[in-house]
Amino acid sequence: MELCDKTAAELAQMLRRRETSSRDITKSVLKRIKEKEASINAFITILEEQALKQADEADKRFSKGKPKSFIDGIPVAIKDNLCTRNIKTTCASRILKDYIPSYNATAVQKILDHGAVLVGKTNLDEFAMGSSTENSIFGATRNPISTNCVPGGSSGGSAAAVKAGEAILAIGSDTGGSIRQPAAFCGVTGIKPTYGRVSRYGLIAYASSLDQVGAIGKTTQDCALLLNSICGYDRRDSTSIKTDVCDFTVNLKKGVRGIKIGLPKEYFVKGLDSRIQKAVMNAAGLMEKHGATIVEVSLPHTKYAVSTYYIIATSEASSNLARFDGVKYGLRKTDEGGNLKDMYETTRGEGFGREVKRRIMLGTYVLSAGYYDAYYLKAQKVRTLIQQDFNKVFEDVDCLFSPVSPVLPFAIGEKTKDPLKMYLVDIYTVSLNLTGLPGLSLTCGTANNLPVGLQITGNYMDEETLLRVAYTFEHCNTL
Repeated sequence: MELCDKTAAELAQMLRRRETSSRDITKSVLKRIKEKEASINAFITILEEQALKQADEADKRFSKGKPKSFIDGIPVAIKDNLCTRNIKTTCASRILKDYIPSYNATAVQKILDHGAVLVGKTNLDEFAMGSSTENSIFGATRNPISTNCVPGGSSGGSAAAVKAGEAILAIGSDTGGSIRQPAAFCGVTGIKPTYGRVSRYGLIAYASSLDQVGAIGKTTQDCALLLNSICGYDRRDSTSIKTDVCDFTVNLKKGVRGIKIGLPKEYFVKGLDSRIQKAVMNAAGLMEKHGATIVEVSLPHTKYAVSTYYIIATSEASSNLARFDGVKYGLRKTDEGGNLKDMYETTRGEGFGREVKRRIMLGTYVLSAGYYDAYYLKAQKVRTLIQQDFNKVFEDVDCLFSPVSPVLPFAIGEKTKDPLKMYLVDIYTVSLNLTGLPGLSLTCGTANNLPVGLQITGNYMDEETLLRVAYTFEHCNTL
């Protein structure tokens, strides 16, 4: 097995035992990028020279017996909507194609402070708006398991890079499932923490009340290691939660005896691929054999989640993306003899892609006079009802099992002409962004040689239970 195919946890131990070096690990990852990138297109920017320099610095620390953390010396990829100082941050959009930030996002700075090796910036749906990583000016990312299929979105580049061995760990963002769904489609593990656990400072906003930074790795333990480094209070983010940073690896091996797992009946209905339903139910049965209790629960407002999500998300996108006007930063397009209004229109018309324009237009309509109360205000009220459903359920259970997606990874181009079908792919994931709850995706089976994703939803600030249950599922034959 090549070094780039090992888990972060395995490599961390090898580094401590001096059985390998960060330079060797990084060279293995860079070699895999050169081998696979032409067919996968997971990266927008590759930082070979910088990565090797950071790896050498990590090796010096290991030679002195002073590693900074368990991700010290480990190659990490960053989704290209997180600001990186002196490195292009494009959001896969023409309007930011040449934008170079002067600062690091907090999550990026944290992993650098913990010694991680930054190998590159990964591809995404433009401004994180999409479920397939096809809406990028740099071309679509392809699923490493089957390059005819999408890798999911919008963090498809991050998930594909980890699966292909082009990175050991990756940071993504999740606004409606954009970490969990690509993790499911690519057969890796991804976690969206509780809203406010990880700072959003330096994450280029799509929908501020929904956006969340999270982790992608090959295993649950890998995600826990990365969470240890990126979680924590940040005074620069007004939504950051003031809480002590815990070690998410401590309780991984406690098993599931005594854990109560809920199965939301509204999630197992017509429209869900029967093979996915079978795999998720088998996963629940396996946990029951290991001591968990399985109960059916109800989330009655689930049917309103997608429509509520897209009203709120597009409204916030309309507001957030108003800053891209050709004045402060990014693309500026002017016509000879044109005025300021012409510059705005030309810049935004040429700078944004079709899906981004669609969402801006929808959000602007929803927020316009005469429609605000009918749509946006009503959506916020329904959001509260959805949140209350989860609050009630978590009075009786510790976590929930559900599918990540109602469908298996689909073919590239299959849903691009029908936005509503694409939006419905998010039906099981958007509720967690509306409520701020933590969610984790891991593989629970295969169908047609494609991975099936299991979503585990936890209560607020209870990522440890999610990780503990997921770890037990991964190791159920050895625990």
